[in-house]
Amino acid sequence: MPRKPLVIEIPALGALDAAPGEIGRRLAEALRGAILKGELKARERVPSTRSLAGSLGLARGTVSVAYAQLVAEGYLEARIGSATRVAADLHRLAISDATDARRKPAPRRPSPPATATANATPPATSAYAALATRLSALPSVPFSIAVPEGEVAMDHHWHRLSKRIRATPAAAPSGYPDAQGLPALRTALADYLRKSRAVDCDPEHIIITEGTQQGLYLAAKVLLQAGDFAWAEDPAYSGLTAVLEDRGVQVQRVPVDHQGFNVAAALQACPQAKAAFVTPSHQYPIGMPLSMARRIALTDWAASHNRWIVEDDYDSELRYAGQPFPAMQGLDRERVIYLGTFSKVLAPSLRLGYIVAPEALVAAFTGARALIGRGSPLSEQHVIATYMREGYFETHIRRIRSLYGEKRQILIDALRRELPALRIQPADQGMHIVLWLADDVAVAARAQAAGLAVRALSPMCHATPPLSGLMLGFGGYTAPQLQATVKKLRQLLS
Repeated sequence: MPRKPLVIEIPALGALDAAPGEIGRRLAEALRGAILKGELKARERVPSTRSLAGSLGLARGTVSVAYAQLVAEGYLEARIGSATRVAADLHRLAISDATDARRKPAPRRPSPPATATANATPPATSAYAALATRLSALPSVPFSIAVPEGEVAMDHHWHRLSKRIRATPAAAPSGYPDAQGLPALRTALADYLRKSRAVDCDPEHIIITEGTQQGLYLAAKVLLQAGDFAWAEDPAYSGLTAVLEDRGVQVQRVPVDHQGFNVAAALQACPQAKAAFVTPSHQYPIGMPLSMARRIALTDWAASHNRWIVEDDYDSELRYAGQPFPAMQGLDRERVIYLGTFSKVLAPSLRLGYIVAPEALVAAFTGARALIGRGSPLSEQHVIATYMREGYFETHIRRIRSLYGEKRQILIDALRRELPALRIQPADQGMHIVLWLADDVAVAARAQAAGLAVRALSPMCHATPPLSGLMLGFGGYTAPQLQATVKKLRQLLS
């Protein structure tokens, strides 16, 4: 018989219902909401964990976990020997951001190559041929990123449901699928995103795609015209910059630091930008989250200037210290376009992702989706919808988070043991680690020739000199594989 939900009384917030096992998460949500609404002011002291636990009738550890999550997200500040307080700078840009901002001119669009003869290939041929190499997937060997194989692959529940559903007529209709996506999947996704990612959406706001790459292309197609300016992180995902360049967008690369995307630098360098493309939960490729102060600065910019934010929620579920950071979309559902995918948590071969669009743009995104493809595979949509609705998806996420966390630590320990002189980029989430070293392109080429799948960081950078390091994925590889591969890397470097 299910236990009766508890009613938690929180000063200034009223009653909060929370089922057993969810109390800490709901407490963090309530405090987060109070801070964003201004009910808890900047620098205001919050109760100690002991006193709040006592007043609410909770375990002190439950309150401590909620506080720790809000400290990690930037809502609270905690110092040894001092009271925990609401962060001071949530609603303003740090002055140091503007002081340290680096000015960069917008890059010029390259002229198309001249045709030497009447039989010359079309001007775009060489550019697209280069993209075939630039965006090609690495082989599924260590240290290739985004390889969910073996014990972290889809479980027996998935295979059982897949076999059952594929045998039903509904999974294989004779007509074209809905370009917006299967309603049952959009409903299951909306429920999951509201609960697990703090995304403010309804099923009607969701468009099913073939993955994040298609989502980025659709966002650029719907939001921007040739000649428009847009912000992109530096370094950034090569698939994003390729999309923007292909659409004729003037791309202003914006440096990232320990707080992520530098909003002040973006405003100074390119105030006329119409959209910002960011990875706030886990910056790709370096790994830091976007600080709460900068999230609010970015959403304030979008709201006050009638601009758009495209949020690629990269590796958001895979955080190994505390709960995943909430999506930025929850701060402004009208200006943020949210992109997600099943590639990392299930399998890239599914080719299924999703867009959460503002209500005013749903029809436009659906039309653009229909223009480049009539819809995603319907049988897979049915399977995922059932997998989510019956509760297996969240269990799967918890399972792979634990397994990936173990593999990540094995890789870190091996790197510290075999390559102690090299620095590892601090990060507590994702499916890869950044190892800082010089001459990364040459090292990556040697590693790939030796059978290792590493990706160099510098080609993703616009700044001069570029950052230099290697991305090392740990995904579906065993402990012996990771340890042996680190030794092989050490031999290459020596």
